[in-house]
Amino acid sequence: MQKSRRIVRLLLGAIDYQNQTHDPTKLHVKNLSKHLLRWLAAFVILWIGPPAKPQTPDTVRIGCYLLSLHNLDFRAQEYTARFWVWMVYNKELTDLENSLEIANAKEVSVDEVVIDSLNGKRWVQFKLKCVMKEAWAIQHFPFDNQRLEILIENSKYDTESLVFVPDTTGQLYDPAMTISGWNIERTRIRVGTSRYDTGFGETKQPGQTAVYSQLSVTLDVQRNAWGLFVKLFLGMYVAFAIAYVTFFIDAQHADARFGLPVGGLFAAVGNKYVIDGYLPFSSQLTIVDILHGVTFLAIFFTVMFSVISLRYDDTGKRRQSRRTDRKVGIVIIVLYASINLFMLLRAVLHVGGG
Repeated sequence: MQKSRRIVRLLLGAIDYQNQTHDPTKLHVKNLSKHLLRWLAAFVILWIGPPAKPQTPDTVRIGCYLLSLHNLDFRAQEYTARFWVWMVYNKELTDLENSLEIANAKEVSVDEVVIDSLNGKRWVQFKLKCVMKEAWAIQHFPFDNQRLEILIENSKYDTESLVFVPDTTGQLYDPAMTISGWNIERTRIRVGTSRYDTGFGETKQPGQTAVYSQLSVTLDVQRNAWGLFVKLFLGMYVAFAIAYVTFFIDAQHADARFGLPVGGLFAAVGNKYVIDGYLPFSSQLTIVDILHGVTFLAIFFTVMFSVISLRYDDTGKRRQSRRTDRKVGIVIIVLYASINLFMLLRAVLHVGGG
């Protein structure tokens, strides 16, 4: 392109030079060559074409309508969503309906496709069923809030050729839609971009990136927590109560004083194992870990002070033994209840994120 424009400048310069020639004997040759140069310059200009205008990307009006959200599986870190997606766009955008992607879906199945025209534009509707990936926030489980997000983009046109415009008219989800065990707190639909730091095989420009328009549909949901909390943690509190009964048994009954805490400890460990089977692995310290850890420590101190109480009783210090049981029992129950209440309050108020 630069070489062609340089040729035009040289041709125009030659024409100017011809105009400066005044020799009468060369007038005919001058006029002929001047006309030839002008025709050649015009041909080059037509071949080059006018300066390219900045490309304006086509807009695609896109919307979503959720039909159902179900099978929220924390262990597998997924949930299932059924929804409609529609696009209204210029017919020049070919094959757009076949390049639609649900970026954060594990599985996508198309139940129905409707293709029509609307005001001279192409109108495409999809009914989809998707198994969505989700990194659950479990720090405050079961008093957790979750953000469910569906990311929709196309794989053919980047933002230089296409941008999404969200269709915000009407409802975002079916008013009859419910999520078992959850309340829908807030919904939002917005358009952003998805950036890929690769040229997907193009090597013309080093460090090339690809940017695509992306529609984000989000739902903030809150769990109905207290019923689930009682179901999951009742075993842990019963295990602690069994171990705590030790302080009401005379030190002379050593078998009972040591058998009950050991049984309570196994029950608490089993309860923790059951809850862990419901949740995904996490390196974070969750409310489940803290409450069970406090229970394990309480049972351990129950056994430790039972040994001390038994030692007093064996040396004839029965009054000291009973005093130890009474004081230690009060301290343990107060600390245990206080820590539990404090941690539950933090979880309910979502202090510390998550």
